Amino acid sequence: MSPAPDTTVAPGASPAETDADLEAAPPRRPASRLSATLALVRRYPLAALAALVLAAIALGAIFAPFMGTTDPTALAPARRLAGASAENWLGTDHLGRDIWSRLVFGARVSVVVGLAVAVLAIVVGLVIGLFTGFIRWLDPIVMRVMDGLMAIPGILLAIALVSVSGASITTVIIAIVVPEVPRVVRLVRAVVLSVREEPYVEAAISVGTPLVKILWRHVLPNCVPPLIVQATYVAASAMLTEAILSFLGAGTPPTVPSWGNMVAEARLLFQIAPWNLLYPGIALAITILAVNILGDALRDRLDPKLAKRVGQR
Repeated sequence: MSPAPDTTVAPGASPAETDADLEAAPPRRPASRLSATLALVRRYPLAALAALVLAAIALGAIFAPFMGTTDPTALAPARRLAGASAENWLGTDHLGRDIWSRLVFGARVSVVVGLAVAVLAIVVGLVIGLFTGFIRWLDPIVMRVMDGLMAIPGILLAIALVSVSGASITTVIIAIVVPEVPRVVRLVRAVVLSVREEPYVEAAISVGTPLVKILWRHVLPNCVPPLIVQATYVAASAMLTEAILSFLGAGTPPTVPSWGNMVAEARLLFQIAPWNLLYPGIALAITILAVNILGDALRDRLDPKLAKRVGQR
């Protein structure tokens, strides 16, 4: 005897619907990327605004020569401390240099330093933290070195390195990376210590999987979300540190237009021409604030517990 046909009615369907009708119905399309992006924008409006601000700053730094700028180092003593005009959109400084041009070209220094320090600190700290957290005998040795580096204030360590090697953008990047590496190492080590006790990691060790393969396939994916968040804070800290070093005369050379140099040169003329100090200070504050807001949103998004709380609001 042939089996009886299946007469089960699908949930929500009328008894008159046949199996052929159900099979002919088009499948539900998954949500498009655009709708998912709009949903994220609605959930994190400040982060979306911060991302737009950072994108505008990055594009301005890349296309600085095409944004109505002039040579940021060109001197014009006859127009020194001039106010805003059609020729000088934001006025001039005490040497007659165009503030708008120096502001836009100065964004290049902050963007390059922030990105370079974030990438180098994350890569170096990730490698050290992976092996330190997984190899038990290496843990106390490396962590005491990291504790020693963290005991030294980052600004003082950066000033010492710059004064020994000379002022340049490369030296500033290296000087800022060194104090940031221990923080990344401690973060990665904490993740590795919790992951290495998981059953799938212990199973991989028991079957003789090579150490590098275990770290790459099982441990590293768990470190990526917190490292993405940490990279935003490292970038913001690097921009601020570079501005402080330039303000103190231990950062980029005075001939290089940067926001820290602009603030340092304008501090003595604040009562006469306050715009010389306000424009670079506001630009630096907005950039760092945007990076921090984006980092907070990424933390909420990548942390499952925080994402669940945000979704329940």
